[in-house]
Amino acid sequence: MGLTASAALWFLPAVVPIAIYVAWSDLRQMKIPNVAVYALVISFAVLGLIALPFGQYLWHWLHLPVMLVIGFILNMARVLGAGDAKFTAAAAPFIATTDLPLVLPLFAACLLAGLVTHRLVKISPLRRLVPHWQSWSETRRFPMGFPLAMTLVFYLSLVAVYR
Repeated sequence: MGLTASAALWFLPAVVPIAIYVAWSDLRQMKIPNVAVYALVISFAVLGLIALPFGQYLWHWLHLPVMLVIGFILNMARVLGAGDAKFTAAAAPFIATTDLPLVLPLFAACLLAGLVTHRLVKISPLRRLVPHWQSWSETRRFPMGFPLAMTLVFYLSLVAVYR
């Protein structure tokens, strides 16, 4: 059973500001603060009890350590940063495993949209609004917090609207 619209509606008010903060922080200083990761975990801990049946709530907690291990391995392989791995693990309980056929292409689309948006703004006059952002000068790294946060928000929004 996938996530219900009701559960997504419970999660969205907490997730949206955290996701905006994560994207902003990663674009600005190429770091996802631990406080954002903790806030996401606490949000699921509290709201999950209200939004999900208790058995499903407990099952969703398993997503966090599984994704943390996967993220740790990817970080060791230098595929993604430690903050990205922690954020992904913290976001994982919000996503039902049966919804992976929705989430994976959504993430691919958000990754592409995030990359294109970042590169276009980097060469446009809009860059002058935030000239000090560290992500503008990075040549080998990309602020993955931007598409990761976008994916979580869009996933919950799609579930809220279409289920």
